[in-house]
Amino acid sequence: MKRKVLVILSNRWALLQKPHFIELDCDAEGNIHKEKRLRSEPRVARYDEVWENDEAKTDFASCHSFKRKYSHKLQKRSGGKNR
Repeated sequence: MKRKVLVILSNRWALLQKPHFIELDCDAEGNIHKEKRLRSEPRVARYDEVWENDEAKTDFASCHSFKRKYSHKLQKRSGGKNR
């Protein structure tokens, strides 16, 4: 089973800095198959999971910890319907 994960890289110390959005394609075990940097915030809720790092990192490889965002507006509903 493939999962789409949205990773949000933000800066909690400088709130005016724009966040970066990364889309990951993962398998059921959590192995990352594809990483794509998005140009802007997605508008459609199509992600299985949403994760956030707010330590002012600019790329995915330099991040050490992530926080899971439950019931995020860009996360798919469990019933399969989008918000």
